[in-house]
This record gives sequence, C-alpha cells and structure tokens, in this order.
Amino acid sequence: MDHHLGTAYSKAWAADQVLRELGGRTVFQALEDGEPPKLVWRAVWAALELPAAER
Repeated sequence: MDHHLGTAYSKAWAADQVLRELGGRTVFQALEDGEPPKLVWRAVWAALELPAAER
C-alpha cells in the first residue's frame, strides 16, 4: 500500500476505508480481528485495482 498510496496516506486509507470484502471493516479492523494478511491484501488489491503482478 505504501508503494501505491505513499506512507502517510496508506495508513489513513487503511484506517478509514471500509471494504465490503472484509465484511464492512477497515484493513486495520480486519487484521485486529485475526483475518489472514493474505485475505486482507486481496481485498486491498481489488479495491485499489492494482496490477495482477502485485496480487
């Protein structure tokens, strides 16, 4: 996320952006709830429409 959004904004995005793929939680909430990082990254990847090579 830092690579695509910048260090400061990526933290704000992870704290504020609610993702349907994460059950209506933010990245931080999903990780705190014990979701596997790989699953969280897939949701982030889809939301940011990142290149397939970065999946």
